[in-house]
Amino acid sequence: MATPRPTGKNGSKKNEMSKSGVDQELIRQLADLLKETELSEIEIETDNLKLRVSRQVSQVSAHFAPAPSAAPAAAPAASAPADAASHPGAVASPMVGTAYLAAEPGTPPFVTVGSTVKEGQTVLIIEAMKTMTHIPAPRSGKVSAILVEDGQPVEFGEPLLVIE
Repeated sequence: MATPRPTGKNGSKKNEMSKSGVDQELIRQLADLLKETELSEIEIETDNLKLRVSRQVSQVSAHFAPAPSAAPAAAPAASAPADAASHPGAVASPMVGTAYLAAEPGTPPFVTVGSTVKEGQTVLIIEAMKTMTHIPAPRSGKVSAILVEDGQPVEFGEPLLVIE
C-alpha cells in the first residue's frame, strides 16, 4: 500500500528535495514504475539532471537436455577409439559452443559413421553466441567415429569425430 505523500498549500504534491538537491519524489515514482513494469533499470536525463534507478533482479538460468534421438546414445561412442583425442584423424573443436550434426532439426546429419567425406566438406556445425560456424573436414576419408551428440556442448580442442 502506498504511503501518503506530503502536499503543498494548494493540495498538489510538492517535490521533496534532499540536501543534495535530489528529487526524492521523482525517485519514488521511478522505483514504483520499475516494480509495475518489471524493468530492471530506468534512466532519465535533463539539462541539469541525470538520474538512474535500478533494482536487483535475480537471474534464473535454465539448462535443457537435448531431446532424445531415435538412435541409442551409446552408438557413436561405441565405435570411438579408446583415445580419440590423440588419434591422427581426430577433428578437434576450434571453439567453445554447441555442436549440431545437422543443418536444422529433423534434417539428415551432415555425416554418419561410415560416410566418405572430401576435404572441406561440412561435417557439423558449432553454434557460439548465436553464430553458426560450419566445421569442414580437414582431409578426405571415411568417418570412423562421431564423438559428440546433436546439441551437445563442446570445449575448445575437444575431439568431435574421427576421419580415417
